[in-house]
Amino acid sequence: MGEALEARMRDRLGRECLYVPSCRLGLYVALRHWCRPGGRVLMSPVNDDVILFVVLAAGLRPVQAPLDWRDGSLDTAAVPASVWPGLSAVITTNLYGNPDPAPELRARCDALGIPLLEDAAHAIGSRVDGRPVGSYGDASVFSLSKHTAAKTGGFLTVADPALRRPLAEARDDLLVPSRLSSELAYSLRPYAEAGVRGLRLVRAARAVMRLLGMEEREEIRMPLRADELKQALAAAPALRPFNSWVRVDMHDYRIAPGRARLRRTGRLLDRLDDRLDAHLDGTRRLLASPWGAPGPGPLQPLFRVPLLVADRDAAIAALARHRITTGYLYDPPLDDYASELFTDVSPSPEPARWFARHALPADPLKADRIITVLRESGVRPAKAPHGG
Repeated sequence: MGEALEARMRDRLGRECLYVPSCRLGLYVALRHWCRPGGRVLMSPVNDDVILFVVLAAGLRPVQAPLDWRDGSLDTAAVPASVWPGLSAVITTNLYGNPDPAPELRARCDALGIPLLEDAAHAIGSRVDGRPVGSYGDASVFSLSKHTAAKTGGFLTVADPALRRPLAEARDDLLVPSRLSSELAYSLRPYAEAGVRGLRLVRAARAVMRLLGMEEREEIRMPLRADELKQALAAAPALRPFNSWVRVDMHDYRIAPGRARLRRTGRLLDRLDDRLDAHLDGTRRLLASPWGAPGPGPLQPLFRVPLLVADRDAAIAALARHRITTGYLYDPPLDDYASELFTDVSPSPEPARWFARHALPADPLKADRIITVLRESGVRPAKAPHGG
């Protein structure tokens, strides 16, 4: 399944790659392999809520880490010394493509004898100290829904090639068969989306999707449903009880890929380098704008550029008036969203709250349009937090 895609990614990353229908399924497989149920996993509080539910489904307790307010990366220096010995694993996020401090986290995990798992969904083209993001962990997961715009598929990569077979077996046990209706819908989706955009029917289409139950988020975060979540936790580790949370925004996250998916994904993966060049160019322009906040490292081909604005909601509304949709918002942070019932809260939550409130994820491929709209709308840059 996806052998040709695996070979291309293996050449790019230099490690064994296993095709998975989605990044979230790949992460679940990795967590179940490397972590015993009941363990504690350090992760970012500014992340998709789906990832929180994947960790819970694996029978693990999320531990929310402090963040760097500038780019949302993990702030390892702010993690209390007392937290490290109780961890079973660390998950990086590489938010929007900004790398987490992988070399430092690798050293920490090695000293503790625990795995480092890299979520590289946003960072397929990012590098740290000359190495690709995803080449530091015991395992890493990549999404082809992001930079390639394939809207399906991903990779689980591993440092130890001997693990490919047991991980492939674990993946296969979780797959559901491909369906003709699903493959047809996938094949037609790009044409339908192009038609909707061309006819300027985006708002109407989204309203219809909500009525049909196809769009499940009315707010940034999905409904937590705490009472139901408690019942699901009693059955963990198991994916099925958490399916209604984990499948949000991607109901085919476990589906075995058909030929149509694999062919289209292959064509898009062939264009990845050109796409990364375009992202790099747009990232450069956005970071040079009044709202840009360049990180400490070299320029990366970011999936989204987190512009820091004083009034994020007003900026989103201004962009929407010009038919520019803002996605990939992660506010409030996961510890505020899930509370102490379902996660260990960050010992230093304010930087994450500030970042989540002010970060405006901007598509680098629309850099010039976004800069023009923000400038003409009078959007003000956010002031650095106190002590920042």
